[in-house]
Amino acid sequence: MNDLDALYRELILDHSKNPQHFGLAAEGEHSGTSYQKNPVCGDEITLRATVDGETITDVSWEGRGCSISQASASMLADLVVADGLDRPAARELVDGFREALRSRGTIELDEDTFGDAAALSGVSKFSARVKCAMLAWVALEDALAKAS
Repeated sequence: MNDLDALYRELILDHSKNPQHFGLAAEGEHSGTSYQKNPVCGDEITLRATVDGETITDVSWEGRGCSISQASASMLADLVVADGLDRPAARELVDGFREALRSRGTIELDEDTFGDAAALSGVSKFSARVKCAMLAWVALEDALAKAS
């Protein structure tokens, strides 16, 4: 394992052990909630997104599962909230993440765009783990569609 792989592995473990934005915020008038489950491995995520018009003001989540699914949810929530993304930017982010994870290792996630989630690039080489990493991203997509 090279130094970068070791760093990425450590980052994934850190996010799974110390998740960001964990614990569902109270449901509000302008929030949408999505529950997603990976029936293959049992990973579960409930994610709530709160919006003010087009701006995403909060993302919170609860879940259980493997370190990849938990770290991915933490990384996503942190990225969306820290950057104050709007709905179109979040959709673009999810689309880019999906494309990279489906690429079987041919597309690397850019750290400037995806922050800590760039550490999940290597997951694309393991098709059984792609759904684990995608779970929270699909939940965000769904929650935003439900948010008024």
